This record gives sequence, C-alpha cells and structure tokens, in this order.
Amino acid sequence: MTTSGPEARTHDAAPADADAAQAPVDPADSRSGEQPAGVPEGAAPARWRRVPVDLVVAAVFLAGGLWVTVRGWLDVDGRLLGTRPDDQGFNEWMLAYAAHAVRHLENPFFTTLQNAPDGVNLMTNVGMQLPGLVLAPVTLLFGASFSYLLLITLNLAGTGYAWYQVLSRHVVRSRAAAFAAGLFCAFAPALVSHSNGHPHITAQWLVPFIGWRVLVLARHGRMLRDGLLLGVLIAAQFFVSLEILFLLALCCLMVVLAHLVVEPRVALRRAGRLAGGLAVAGSVVAVVAAYPLWMQFSGPQHRVGHPGAADVYALKLGSYVRYATESIAGSPTSAGGWGPNTTEQASFYGWSLLVVALAAAWWLRREVTVRVLALVAVVCALLSIGTTWTWGTERTSIPAPFALVEHLPVFDSVVVARFALITTGAIGVLLALAGDRLVARSRSGRPADRLLVRLAGVAALAALLPILPTPLAAQGRPAVPHFVTGGAWRDHVAPGRTLVPVPVANMTSVYWSSAALAGFAVPQGYFLGPVSKTDATGRWGVEPQPTAKLLTEVAAGRRSAAVTPAEVAQARADARYWRADAVALPRHRRQAELRTVLDALYGPGQRVDDVWLWDVRPFSR
Repeated sequence: MTTSGPEARTHDAAPADADAAQAPVDPADSRSGEQPAGVPEGAAPARWRRVPVDLVVAAVFLAGGLWVTVRGWLDVDGRLLGTRPDDQGFNEWMLAYAAHAVRHLENPFFTTLQNAPDGVNLMTNVGMQLPGLVLAPVTLLFGASFSYLLLITLNLAGTGYAWYQVLSRHVVRSRAAAFAAGLFCAFAPALVSHSNGHPHITAQWLVPFIGWRVLVLARHGRMLRDGLLLGVLIAAQFFVSLEILFLLALCCLMVVLAHLVVEPRVALRRAGRLAGGLAVAGSVVAVVAAYPLWMQFSGPQHRVGHPGAADVYALKLGSYVRYATESIAGSPTSAGGWGPNTTEQASFYGWSLLVVALAAAWWLRREVTVRVLALVAVVCALLSIGTTWTWGTERTSIPAPFALVEHLPVFDSVVVARFALITTGAIGVLLALAGDRLVARSRSGRPADRLLVRLAGVAALAALLPILPTPLAAQGRPAVPHFVTGGAWRDHVAPGRTLVPVPVANMTSVYWSSAALAGFAVPQGYFLGPVSKTDATGRWGVEPQPTAKLLTEVAAGRRSAAVTPAEVAQARADARYWRADAVALPRHRRQAELRTVLDALYGPGQRVDDVWLWDVRPFSR
C-alpha cells in the first residue's frame, strides 16, 4: 500500500475476449453502481448481494492484522511490539497526549508536557491528531499501550480493505483480483516492517480513496463538488500523517507527468478540470490546516531537515530482490546491510515477485494505465536508493536521482527509503489489473486460455507466498512504578508541573508520562527538535541539563556519590528550569548511591508507594 491510488483505470465491464482484455478502456465510463439491465424485478441490488462477501474480506484483513501483531496482544501492558521500542514508546505517548488534550481542551499541535519547559512541536514529529482523537475514549479507558496495538492492527486491516473497496468498485470487475491486491498492499514488507513502531506510516486507509477522487476529478468530475470532497479527504489525511500525504501528492504529480509522456493529448485536455478541482481542494486544506502548517514550519521547536545524511536511511538496488526480516522467506539476517534498519524495509520483494510484476507489465503494456504505473514504480524505486548508485551493500560515488532533489524543502526531511512505498502501491494496482484481465480471459471458454490462467495463477501464488508476513517480535516493557500507574503522583505534582524520574533518561520520561496519560510534564524525551533556539537544524532530543548528566553518571557507576556546593546550586537551578514539583527514584541497582546524591541536592527524601520522592517545590517556584 502506498500513495499510488491515482494510477488505476476505470473499467465498465470485463472484456469479452482475450484481445479485449489487453485493450485500454475508456476511463470516462466509470461504474455507476446502478442495478444492471436484465436483472429480474425484485432482485436484490448488486451492492447488497456483495455485502456478505465484503464482510468476509474485512474479516480476513482483520485476521491478517492480528496475525502480524499477535505477540503484542498476548501481554498488552507487559510487552513492546516489534524491534523499535523507542518508536513505540513515543507513539504511545502521542496517543496518551491526544487523549489528555481532548479531556483538557489543550493544543493538539504543541505541548510542554514532554521536554519541559521548552516543549515538543508535534507537527514536526509524527502528528497523528486524527487517530489520537478517534481513539481518545479507548485510550482513556484502557490506556495508551492498548490504543497503540489497536491502531497498528487496524492500520493493516483498514489499509487492505480500503484498497479492496476502491479497486473492486472503481478499477476492476474481479473482486478476487481486488482482494489479492489489497492483501499485497497491506501486508507487503513495506507496511509490515513499518508496523515495528510507525503507525503514522501504516495508517494509509484514506490513501486509495484520495487517489481515486483525484482520478475522478481529472476524468469526468465536477470541479466544485469533487474538489470539495477531495479537500475534505486530504485535510483528514493531513491530520493522520503529513509524510504520507506528501508522498501521495508526489505520486499524483508523477502520475500526471507520466501521463503527459504516455498520452500527452489526453493529459492536456484534462489538465484544466484537474487544476480547477485541485484549487478548490487546496482552498479547503488551506483553511483547515493553516495553523498546523504554521506550527510545522515556523512554530516553537520546529526543525528543518532530518538528522543524519539522506543515505543513512536509503535502500540498495539489491534490496528489491531480497527478502525482509519478517517475510516467510526471510530471516533475522536476510535484510542485513540492504536497508537502514528493520523498520525501513520498504522493498524486499524477492526475485519471483519482480519477475511476475515485470511479466504483467509487459503483457498489459498497451494499456496506458500500466505504462504510467511502470514509470512511477521505477522512478520511486530509484529515488529510494539515495544520492549514489549501489547494487551491493557498499555505495559507489556515482550520483543517483535523489541527489537532484535532496536539498529541496520538504525533500530534505523525507526518509529516502519511503519512496518505495509508492512502488509497492503501484505494484499492487498492477497485480489487480493483471488478475482482472486473467479472470476475464478465463471466461472465454477456450482451453488454451484456461490453461494460461491456471499457470499465471500458480506463478502469482508462488511469487507472493515468500513475502507473506510472520508475526512481529515482542520484548519486555520497562517497568513503570505503581506510584505513577496507581495515581499517587497526583498528591505530589500539580497539573502542568513536572515530575523528574531518576535517572533522567529520555525513554523513562516518555514511559512514565504515557502511563499517566500525560498528566504531568517530564524533562527531555524522545522526539525530533531543533539543535538550539537559534539553529532549527533537526536533531534527536535535547542536550541534558547538568543535573541529569550527574545522576546518569552516578547510576552508571562512573562517579562517586559526593557532590560539590556548585552541583547543589546547579541541581536547584535545574529543578527551577524544569518547573519541577518532585523528583522520583524507583528501584535501581545503585539506589543507595542515588539516594545519597539526591539527599545532598534536595534534602532528605521520603518513601511514597514504590518510589523515593523529593519535594523540590521550595527550589523551583
């Protein structure tokens, strides 16, 4: 699944013979959904007859999502799903904060409840305001860890079902072909790997609908009505994932350019209607997204670019013929050196699937849609390899296509491997078209055609089986004190004030705050922010305060528990900087040394529930 929805063509009826199966169909003839002529009076409308099938399809997609995430569901509060625990921790915090913002009517785009007192710009991170809002009741009732698992599971199921709906109703006549394509788009390595901690990437359930509405607008839509509808869908996607929306917009632009190359006269004839409708859609988005866009590019704690060079997050050309870590044919080492990490395995189709995709593209090469799909898929695959050409695991010094755009605004913030998400979507639509043509050809009644269809079906199955997903790994979750989970903190920390966990570690702050549904502020954290107040260059986190560094050194056994008067003064200044009400020390292997230090810094602590607590309000107000 990806941003390739707009490439699909509309077909009014299945071709009657083998030649017609390969011939382009007039895209203006969209399917109306009306009861066809010849249906006996009183017969159930087609849309009702297909409801049971659609329910079964939805159940299969849901089962697939549960299969991928099952190890997390076995112990929701005790396990972290996948191989990127810090990413999951931050996204759980985002859901917790969204629920907090709904309950207290706070700003959903910026907060000081993480990285106190400077705060975090949520628009320059993962966003997810819409999923957070929808899941707020679930989060408030069952906690952020439950909401996160539910979101990851439903993202896979919902994305697959969305592709099935759009493809089966507007692109192909064969629901089996649409179903197979939906399975590929939802459970290809791209989305399964991103389920290791990136719900904003896997939440692509609006993408097929946006792509389809763009296509309708270009072909036969009404500029005002369809432009408004498209604008609403785009605005909704804006609050799901701005990064996926950017990739979708880029995909649509590529489709337009590819169409100009393949069919210039038709493309130019449709350009006026498309431009007018997009202007209407853009006006809707501009009104809805004006403030969050300002926050994204100019608001407090905004950042420019992405930490690290582009090629750190790039794929290799060879990754397209290998298998992902979480594919049946893969292994823990099969993708090693071929991708950035276990999350960014957006290619990894294997030789067999690429051969099938190339064969399908060659067979249907006379269809304009297929030529457009092929161009977009190849261009995005090349962009995903970064700024230099590479086939093996070592990079060359020869410039590659992304080098042309790497310094452009927005492109400098894109994770390069994610261009392959578009390639995945393009292949998915191609598989739907090829499957549909094969089904139509099988109905011709000729033995040779039926044999061809059987052979093609076996080949497609053999190509897809190796990339079927395995359940994501799971690992133990760091314990959060009962002092936090049980709510005892409320007697010691005022609303909006800071609770400082010891040691002052980024993820400790995130896990504690998430468990308390962002009820208190925490220092530091896990997020993307600027280098400093005067340098907006992106970086991970912030530089710890001196007292945080001191406590980290003691916790690691790298210094003694003795402190100087200067360090005492600095600790009290840091408590004031953090706007802290309390400092809490949970169980720790160096608890005695840490207690000695904290007693020297803030006076004698007290035992509260399962933590030692220091009231620092006299020093911070």
